[in-house]
Amino acid sequence: MTLHWEGEEADARAARRAAAERDALLAGVRGDATTIANEFAEVRVVRVDTRNGSRLLVESPKSGQWVALDPLELEALTWQSTATFSAMIGNPFGSLVTDGTAGIREDGAVPEGGNEPPQHPPGGGSQ
Repeated sequence: MTLHWEGEEADARAARRAAAERDALLAGVRGDATTIANEFAEVRVVRVDTRNGSRLLVESPKSGQWVALDPLELEALTWQSTATFSAMIGNPFGSLVTDGTAGIREDGAVPEGGNEPPQHPPGGGSQ
């Protein structure tokens, strides 16, 4: 008995594309990977060089999920409040922005906090 599902071919193509992209990134590894773990999660990070500059490849060995972040995307993490990270943890495999507008309403307003940067305690880091 063979199981099939709607969208199976699309899923297989996406998986092959992601594997090829990850392999290409790993070809540009610079230095050793670092693993950071606690009782809740484990991630491995390594610097990779691409034709568009350096990225930080962040991988979850347990789930197989990965993301390659450029310097601006990494800096954007420092702009977030703990509420953003809590929302991501609460919906681990979903997007925070689902409507394709990147969180900006038609009237140009930015929901949830406006354009003001989050307040951080002295010395940096999240609240």
